[in-house]
Amino acid sequence: MRHARRRIVRRVTRLASVGGIVLGAAMVTQAVASEPPVASPRVLAEDTGADLVERLGASRTAGSWIDDKGRPVVAVTDDKAAAEVREAGATPKLVRHSMRELKSATETLRSAPTVTGTAWVVDYRSNEVVVRGDSTVSAGDWSELTDLADGIGGFVRMERTEGTFTTRINGALPILSTAGRCSAGFNVTNGETDFILTAGHCGPNGSVWFADNRGNQPVGRTVTGSFPGNDYSLVEYTGGRAGDGADVVAIGNGQGVRITGVGQASVGQRVFRSGSSSGLRDGEVTALNATVNYPEGTVSGLIETNVCAEPGDSGGPLFSEGIALGVTSGGSGDCQAGGTTFFQPVTQALSALGVQLITSAAPAPSASGTQSAVAPPQAAAPGASTPISGEAGRELLARLADPKNVGPGLLVIGGSLIALVATRWIRTEQDRKAYQRYYSATWG
Repeated sequence: MRHARRRIVRRVTRLASVGGIVLGAAMVTQAVASEPPVASPRVLAEDTGADLVERLGASRTAGSWIDDKGRPVVAVTDDKAAAEVREAGATPKLVRHSMRELKSATETLRSAPTVTGTAWVVDYRSNEVVVRGDSTVSAGDWSELTDLADGIGGFVRMERTEGTFTTRINGALPILSTAGRCSAGFNVTNGETDFILTAGHCGPNGSVWFADNRGNQPVGRTVTGSFPGNDYSLVEYTGGRAGDGADVVAIGNGQGVRITGVGQASVGQRVFRSGSSSGLRDGEVTALNATVNYPEGTVSGLIETNVCAEPGDSGGPLFSEGIALGVTSGGSGDCQAGGTTFFQPVTQALSALGVQLITSAAPAPSASGTQSAVAPPQAAAPGASTPISGEAGRELLARLADPKNVGPGLLVIGGSLIALVATRWIRTEQDRKAYQRYYSATWG
């Protein structure tokens, strides 16, 4: 009877010890997982305005934009198109000139002799083509351009701007080479090798990049790109891998934003740019398909914004709500007086280069459907905040070492292990003594 009681006690003790280990492990897991909540990035949804423009065609529409409440507005040329836009849930605006007319005007400007320091965009909201000339454009060249604009029609507006249109070298996390100082934009991959997507004007093919100015921390080598014409390039990582934090762009102070997808910018959208010279800045997309005549050559198809930038910000990422939109190309002005900045669209670069963006997992759609990546301008945010590469691991270790977080769980595990070992040791000792008693009696 006494032996039966001992067996029951031992079994109960073992079960309690195993249960304690499981409970302690659950407590540690809960402590490690309990991070401060961060804002969830919005899931990229279809751009209703762009869809309507594509469906109705270039002769019946003249672009789309986002109003102050984040709703799409579509410029249309007839009442029937306006009714279709209303039926689709967007707001129509009747205009005089179609997209076909506006694009014809830009083609006429492009066919004229190139004047360095000029740029033009289609302003959807004013239904005009806007031609800008910086301080380097001579009075004679400006007069000839004005005559050309007058010949096109009254929907071409001429504007002079201060400063000069230049490419902007440097950016979010700086990379340096003999070609100059530039910035990492977004991390991309072809499925086998990882690359940095940055501006094409940063350096020719073969440029070797480092993370420091002494050449002690190699980053990679430029393997392909396009500039002028476009403004993008790929830097292949040394070793072929981007490493931890490849889905994050830095925004300063050891913090970053998780990138969850890629999308097309919309006129009126609030956007954010990160650069090593001027840090995190925000503004609004003012036009698409901009053409800029840099001193190095002409680049077309750019995103125009009023986000400020300064020399040192080139190649840096443009994003909103965790969605990658562009990489910094160039502009005019600075972050004291303000200015205009142009960006190479990411979608165009990815398609031409045959690579995909490295992204974080996006949150699941809500019960009411997917959320738009284009939030109302006043409510838009960069995206989900996270420590930059290398910080996440240290933060995890700090939480593991913090007795306030995991101490109780570790104590439960430790006590349970001790109880389990002690039970086993007692069982072994009892068996050994029983063995000795048995054979002692046998040896007589």
